[in-house]
Amino acid sequence: MDKSKPVCVTGASGYIASWIVKYLLEDGLTVHATVRNPDNAKSVAHLKKAAEGTTGTLKLFAADLLQPGSFKSAIEGCELVIHTASPFIIKGFKDANEALVKPAVQGTENVLRSCNEVCTVKRVVLTSSVASVFGDNVEIEETLNGIFTEQDWNNTSSVSHQPYSFSKVAAERKAWQIHNQQPKNAKQWDLVTINPSLVLGPALTQQTQSTSIAVMQDLGSGKQRTGVPDLEFGLVDVREVARAHIQAGFTPEAEGRYIVSEGTYSLLTMAEILKKYFPKYPLPRALLPKALVWLVGPIAAGVSRRFVKLNVGYAIRFDNTRSRQTLQIHYRPIEETLQQHFQQMIDDGLLKKR
Repeated sequence: MDKSKPVCVTGASGYIASWIVKYLLEDGLTVHATVRNPDNAKSVAHLKKAAEGTTGTLKLFAADLLQPGSFKSAIEGCELVIHTASPFIIKGFKDANEALVKPAVQGTENVLRSCNEVCTVKRVVLTSSVASVFGDNVEIEETLNGIFTEQDWNNTSSVSHQPYSFSKVAAERKAWQIHNQQPKNAKQWDLVTINPSLVLGPALTQQTQSTSIAVMQDLGSGKQRTGVPDLEFGLVDVREVARAHIQAGFTPEAEGRYIVSEGTYSLLTMAEILKKYFPKYPLPRALLPKALVWLVGPIAAGVSRRFVKLNVGYAIRFDNTRSRQTLQIHYRPIEETLQQHFQQMIDDGLLKKR
């Protein structure tokens, strides 16, 4: 990959993408950053700030996931395209297909069709998710050796059950389909996917709305003071996820899918870690019985009883060997990630100072 050529980053103002852009600029590269509206000073201020004092060059482009061809001008001249743009909401919408699935799948299709039309493109790195690897925690029971690997695929999510997870697996499958449609003997570009678990850690902007912020707010606001369900998540720092995208782009032997996850933690363990640093906050202190969560979940937390049945009480594990060996990712302790994320939320006014 020629580092004198620009790198296109789609959805550049997003949580993960902002860090990717920052690191690329610090490495002295030219970044073609796509955003919905480059003239919205508030939404691009953090990108311009990231460019200050670096040897890199930031160029902003307007692009819309649902508008065919709108990414082409940003991709022109690039050998590497990092496609991060995708909706990240798991509740509060009326039509899951319109809010999540359609923009994720069509957006991926639009970007990759443009990659087919721009002869300079050699590699596409796609932000996928472990949600593309599995749909519900219970699926750990069907894995080889009780650990999720890149060989696993989510075959259980749908528009009506785990629609966010369905949007991720549908978009990734679409990406591989378009990649595989290239002539076998004359593939123009190859595809690498980054499949992070729940991404936490400091954001470069206060504009982000994400599930990771919602999880931390629920823990720290007192909403779950009485207790939390026995629910486990893979966790990873946003900075490692950003580095993984760049390494996947510039490591010649990188190929296929990469699970990017530091480790697995329950909500209660997360609360116990945070309590060490933030003792004044009403963090949860106990586990709620699964039967109680099943009973009140739909009302108290807006989650279905099917979700409770298939996810609460199951211990999960992820194999991150490929990310450590091929992409050379060194995972910082999740304790540091949680502490910094929580502190930033206090500083930004998302949690009350205590």
